[in-house]
Amino acid sequence: MIRIGTRGSQLALWQSYSIGRLLHAQGHEVDIQVIRTTGDRMQEATFAEVGTKGMFTLEIEEALAAGRIDLAVHSLKDLPTELPDGFEIGATPKRVDARDVVVSREYGSLAELPAGARVGTSSLRRRAQLRYLRPDLEYAEFRGNVDTRLRKLGEGQADAIILAAAGLDRLEKTEWVRERLEPEVMCPAAGQGALGIEIRADDAETAAVLAFLDDAKTRFAVTAERVGLAGLGGGCQVPIGIHCRAMGDGRYEILGAVADPAGERVIRSRAIGNDGDDAESLGQAIASDLLRLGARELFEGIGTH
Repeated sequence: MIRIGTRGSQLALWQSYSIGRLLHAQGHEVDIQVIRTTGDRMQEATFAEVGTKGMFTLEIEEALAAGRIDLAVHSLKDLPTELPDGFEIGATPKRVDARDVVVSREYGSLAELPAGARVGTSSLRRRAQLRYLRPDLEYAEFRGNVDTRLRKLGEGQADAIILAAAGLDRLEKTEWVRERLEPEVMCPAAGQGALGIEIRADDAETAAVLAFLDDAKTRFAVTAERVGLAGLGGGCQVPIGIHCRAMGDGRYEILGAVADPAGERVIRSRAIGNDGDDAESLGQAIASDLLRLGARELFEGIGTH
């Protein structure tokens, strides 16, 4: 019996049940346990009010440490770049679309939004990059799960919202998706579109069970992203985007973007690594270059821990 811990949102359950089905197909019995986290209890608060370190993972990790569950399925972008002692990422399944999307009932793209249109997002990263691209729009704090945000959009609380493509694709809620923003335009969060399966570091048995789920290209990319984010001292409250992708020729491209929260300036960088290189070096390279270009000055004063 493999016990999986998960948040109770529709998306979190979808992700956990999808992993559960794959494990079941390998002959394992699976039990899925819903665990309510700090982030779930404070859906209407802003990230700054909640404090972001482990807001969606702390209670799940407590259950993992106590042995009440054997693994936890997370959206990887919710996992802090440094896991607490005693835990590790046991597998990173193949990543899906990492892009952000424009969701709207009336407008077909970001460019079609008229001046003064109201855009909802809870992410400082998205808001800062959008303000740079479209300073003529109004931006509103939009928290809640996917259904809550779509309901608010339907009620007219915003003209458009920005969400991760992965969640909408997984839940098949793409009716109002109007545009998928390329990473060069809206650089995604580190780990976006990927799952991280967290286990106890000393649990060799569960690690062996999960080995078939690990996708080497995804692990390389998200490792580079998370190392880069850590090198910049970033979390959910800092407007940092980092995205790494395989180029199809044995090389990896990593993109980084750090935005002034007011949207007045965006610093971008790009680096290339080979398949034989280590992901950590590529992540460190993008962080070093962004810092060289003045990234730290853009988010000084924002809480990073």
